[in-house]
Amino acid sequence: MWEDVRNKSGGRWLFNLDKRERRDILDSCWLETLMCLIGEGFDDSSDEVCGSVVQIRSKGDKMAIWTGNVEKADDILHIGRTYKERLQIHVKGKVSLVYQSHLDVSTKAGSTSRHKFTV
Repeated sequence: MWEDVRNKSGGRWLFNLDKRERRDILDSCWLETLMCLIGEGFDDSSDEVCGSVVQIRSKGDKMAIWTGNVEKADDILHIGRTYKERLQIHVKGKVSLVYQSHLDVSTKAGSTSRHKFTV
């Protein structure tokens, strides 16, 4: 992700799913994510979106939306709040998203990195 110039100064909204929820909600949440991207579901902040990824892992799955500029806090928060609302349609219980800058993730010590925002 950091090889692309548009992503270097950005970050990601990260959504973690328990592996037990994979069969029930992963596909619908991923489809909702793609619909947000294709339909420019983040209004004027859509220009800040650089891409998305889903990771299937043994301990739990992850979905992320990448943004281009970590300094554009208003756009980042709008994207995060909108994404949370859209995911909440498919998830039973509370949805929590965290925003991490790519710089913080690339220089982290240990298995966790600092969260810039949480929605």
